[in-house]
Amino acid sequence: MEILKHTHSGLRWLFILIIIIAIINAFRKWKSGASFEAKDKLLNIITIALTHTTGIIGIILFFISPKIQFTEGFMKNDQIRFYLTQHTFGMVIAIILVTIGYSKVKKASEDTNKFKKTAIWFTIALLIVIISIPWPFWGVGGGLY
Repeated sequence: MEILKHTHSGLRWLFILIIIIAIINAFRKWKSGASFEAKDKLLNIITIALTHTTGIIGIILFFISPKIQFTEGFMKNDQIRFYLTQHTFGMVIAIILVTIGYSKVKKASEDTNKFKKTAIWFTIALLIVIISIPWPFWGVGGGLY
C-alpha cells in the first residue's frame, strides 16, 4: 500500500513536469510554425504513458484503500468526499482529455495543427489535474492512504 501511494504521488510530479514541457514545446512550435518531429511525438508518448500509469495506480489505490469506504455518512468527511468525488472525477476527466488530445494529434495532418491540438488539450487536462490534486493547503490533502 505504501509503495503504491508513494509511486502515485511521485509520478504526479513527473507527470506535471512532462506535461508542462509538452505544453511549452507545443505552444512554442505552434507559434513558430516548426515541423512536428520524432522528438515531439516521443514527448507526447511519454506524457500519455505517465498519464495512464499514474491513473492506473490511482484506480488500484481507490479500490484497495481501507479508508475509502462507502459507509453511512461517508460524505460528511471532507477528506473522503474529496477523494471519492472531486479527485477521482477530475483525474478521470484529465486522463480522457490527454488521451483525446493525443489521438487528435496522431490524426492531424498539418504540423501546426498537431502542436495546436497538443497545446490546447494538454493545457485543459493540466488545469483539471491541478484543481484535482489534494494540495495540503486545501485541508483535504495528504495522508488519506
